[in-house]
Amino acid sequence: MEKMKNKATPKAMHLGGRGFTLLELLVVIGIIAILVSFSAVSYNAAQVRTRDTRRKVDLNAMRDALEQYYSATSFVYPTTCDAADINLKGSWPNDPGTYTYTQTCTATTYCICAQMETGSGGNSTNSSCTWGSGAYFCVANLQ
Repeated sequence: MEKMKNKATPKAMHLGGRGFTLLELLVVIGIIAILVSFSAVSYNAAQVRTRDTRRKVDLNAMRDALEQYYSATSFVYPTTCDAADINLKGSWPNDPGTYTYTQTCTATTYCICAQMETGSGGNSTNSSCTWGSGAYFCVANLQ
């Protein structure tokens, strides 16, 4: 029995039973690194979805402003889209990311499109209001 007490055990090998071994620390650091990488990817994906949602909200607000302008000006749309900003609570919206809104306005029609960062979720196949499932979200005149 006396020989067993003197024999070194794994617990007794590091600082008299206090602290962690190098292997234990490396395992914990590895697990933390994996968790951080997963959360970073999720965070970036959430930011992309948020910007796409903001684009849709902006375009719907622009459409509403243009339709209000149409009603207030004897049924004529502005020839420059941002002339309808008097019907917005703030200024004419800009894209929340690095893209730009494609705007075409005439006295009888308008088309405003935004490219979706996710590459899907839009209602148009290109930036000229060609309707169909695609990478662009567009609004056009309701009249």
